Amino acid sequence: MTSRRNFLGFSGMSAVLSTVAATSAQAKSTVTSETNMSNKSNKELGYNPVHTPNGWTLPYTEKDGVKEFHLIAEEIEHEFAPGSTAKCWGYNGTTPGPTLEAVEGDRVRILVTNSLKEHTTVHWHGLILPSGMDGVGGLSQPQIAPGETFAYEFDLKQNGTHMYHPHADEMTQMAFGMMGMFIIHPKEPEPIDRDYCLLTHNWAMHPGTSRPDPSVMVDFDLWSFNSKVFPAIESIVARTGERVRIRIGNLSMWNHPIHLHGTSFNVTGSDGGRWPQSAWRSESTEIVGVGQTRDIEFVATPGDWAFHCHMSHHTMNAMGHDIPNPTGVNMRGLEGKIRDHLPGFIAMGENGMAEHQQHIDAGHHPGPANTLPMMTGSGPYGPIEMGGMFTTVKVRDDIAPNDFSDPGWYNPPAATIAKRISSNPNYGNPPRKPKSG
Repeated sequence: MTSRRNFLGFSGMSAVLSTVAATSAQAKSTVTSETNMSNKSNKELGYNPVHTPNGWTLPYTEKDGVKEFHLIAEEIEHEFAPGSTAKCWGYNGTTPGPTLEAVEGDRVRILVTNSLKEHTTVHWHGLILPSGMDGVGGLSQPQIAPGETFAYEFDLKQNGTHMYHPHADEMTQMAFGMMGMFIIHPKEPEPIDRDYCLLTHNWAMHPGTSRPDPSVMVDFDLWSFNSKVFPAIESIVARTGERVRIRIGNLSMWNHPIHLHGTSFNVTGSDGGRWPQSAWRSESTEIVGVGQTRDIEFVATPGDWAFHCHMSHHTMNAMGHDIPNPTGVNMRGLEGKIRDHLPGFIAMGENGMAEHQQHIDAGHHPGPANTLPMMTGSGPYGPIEMGGMFTTVKVRDDIAPNDFSDPGWYNPPAATIAKRISSNPNYGNPPRKPKSG
């Protein structure tokens, strides 16, 4: 028996699908108006396309003046970094889903096919649009059932850095990786040479497991940029003197003070678009709150510069939170006794945790299966001892336009690198505050 509520929902669905069918029929009758836009130049597009590290931009077709995208929600196999792979949920084969790009004033049609085993929707986070296109399941639309395709169609009335994500079983679906960026360029080109976007997220990947735990909100195992953790996060690359914009969206469960080494930047925009210059702020660290986006811009300076969240535990990978801190504890006599019961046990941390990566790199402490070490990555001078939300900004004099490939490590001029001047622990006579009394 069909209730009135279900009948109205089905009727709404039929209306949407009828519209899609009619639109498709019209598009087929005017094939010459349908053009694949993925191969157009920047001049033809009218904007400098955004680059999504470790990600990609979804192509669209133009049908009778409407830009049509097609997203498919599905389970995927995702690698956070070599050594950690998980069953996640995403769009079009990836998490985050592909970046959507369009221009203020465009009319867009976004088809969403649900290949999950439960219903879903898509909410266009920060966009000004009709209520029925807002994507809140049960409130503004029927849920998209498994196997169904819905069409969202609306005019883009603003520009700026936006996001998309489900508003159905949100805790689970977002925790599993269903999210993406939606970039709307202004009608007039902006003076930006390189445009990047990063989406932050956190994952409860318990040691030895292969599926994120959606019930863990603020505790963590992995914190990511574009669903990757260091050292698997691609570097941000630029040519000396270029103006670089990094768009940062936060769909994790915690706020992130994002810090750039080597230069200050201007905070220039958000999902409200590029702000008037009078509203810009000069910073070296900017907090991006949960559900917020922020744009930062700077002029590229030669070197390899760290770019990361400044919460120290957000730049580490899997950790055992219930293990006591052994710093300052002599465990040498205890190590053998513990090893009798736990073969392979290695005492670690008596003088700090820097030796953790050394043990991992030497193969002495492999850890649980499918679990990344807490600190990873090596640079030209040794272990970097980072993880999570950490990457590098690599600036060189000779990088070509639209070249985003990694240029390797920076070779600094000889007089501009810190160097050892003594190995004597008693070297010099550094002043100390006199003891009172």
